[in-house]
Amino acid sequence: MLIKLRAAAFAAGCAFALTGCLPGGGLFVGEKASRPLSNDMVETIERKGMAKETPILVRIFKEESELEVWKQTKEGNYELLKTYPICRWSGELGPKVKTGDRQAPEGFYMITPGLMNPNSAYYLAFNMGFPNSFDKALGRTGANLMVHGDCSSSGCYAMTDDQIGEIFALARESFDGGQRAFQVQAYPFRMTAKNLATHRNNPNIAFWRMLKEGNDHFEVTRQEPKVEVCDKRYVFNAIPFDPMQSFSPQRTCPVYDQPIEVAEAVKAKREADNKEIATYVSRGTPPAPVLTHRDGGMNPVFASKFPERNPLNDQKVASLPGRQTESEVVFAPPAQSTVSAPKESSVGAAPAPMPASDPRTKTASNGSNAEPVKRGAFDRIGSWLGLNKETVQPQQSANAANSAPQVKATPAPVPPPKPVSAPQTAFAKPAPQAKPASTQEKDTAPAAIGTLPGSTPILSSGGFSSFR
Repeated sequence: MLIKLRAAAFAAGCAFALTGCLPGGGLFVGEKASRPLSNDMVETIERKGMAKETPILVRIFKEESELEVWKQTKEGNYELLKTYPICRWSGELGPKVKTGDRQAPEGFYMITPGLMNPNSAYYLAFNMGFPNSFDKALGRTGANLMVHGDCSSSGCYAMTDDQIGEIFALARESFDGGQRAFQVQAYPFRMTAKNLATHRNNPNIAFWRMLKEGNDHFEVTRQEPKVEVCDKRYVFNAIPFDPMQSFSPQRTCPVYDQPIEVAEAVKAKREADNKEIATYVSRGTPPAPVLTHRDGGMNPVFASKFPERNPLNDQKVASLPGRQTESEVVFAPPAQSTVSAPKESSVGAAPAPMPASDPRTKTASNGSNAEPVKRGAFDRIGSWLGLNKETVQPQQSANAANSAPQVKATPAPVPPPKPVSAPQTAFAKPAPQAKPASTQEKDTAPAAIGTLPGSTPILSSGGFSSFR
């Protein structure tokens, strides 16, 4: 009897668990989650040879800000059902790496019914399942990366409420038809030859070429590619030679094969694309900047509807002059400041005046008695014009020294000269010790390091506020 009760309880628990993942259960309850497809959408599905219950597949393209829903036809191939403009995504082109980097995921993700969220604070949502096994193998971190409504993103792909409502309903109908999970393929851009040539200098190009392999498998077959992860990389439609071996994200890939027709079609497409890429490069297609210094993107159709959320309107970072694109940490040039850099100054170029008791000072100020006995024509002309007074050096020539009155007695010790404070600027240095006249040079202004006080602060591309 006890065994029968336990069996009945187990069966009831399983039934309860299943109802949470089915349209009639708790997962899709509520007005928003259970709203039926519109008549227009139902007609479109029928016109394209599909059924409401057939499986779906989602493809996302960041740079173009577009989300596509593909649906399986009655013949078994996937065809494009509808393209939705993405209202907002955050970060730059490239995969999500760590919590707080505001990056939206790129890669291949499977969305089960349990990842659907009918109670989202952003109208409706589904969790992308980041990190997947590939992300985990690379140590990437993050959580709760969604496709949701409300046109507001912090590491997510944000749609409008009407859009996510329709996408949610399409997924619900497919789950109702028996689909256990639908695939999301998230790309940085459409995998065209021109785009790959344009982004050829991006450090993520090797990762993107790996994603392109999965893209090509889908495009040549119009079937959802079977995705495996081994040796920290994606492989597609792979069949191990040894059925007892399996794929492990951290371990070396087992020897595997692919369906011959698929492998040949993918190879032919890859070779054709590579030739086209080379053509674009040879024609001088300029490489795109690695960083845009904008927080994500928005499809142009929403630019006027949500101007305050359009990253193109945020020019605080993007409009700074002299921004570089090769590094994440960028030093902005100084802006106009009330404190200007000092011009070339003679502060410290002239020797500090000597005390009055110094015999050398007396010699320099004794007028004609201090002149050398023998003077050249230029010296006499300079004396007539009063120019020699400005060029007296702390050390006199041997002739000048001999012409001064000789004092045989040992002079009293000369106290060290007191430094005379020269007019200071914000960047002036203390006057250095005087050099002999033959080697004395003017000091130049100190080189400014970093930015000047009052100038634009140094900015980093990571300066966006982080929530995930």
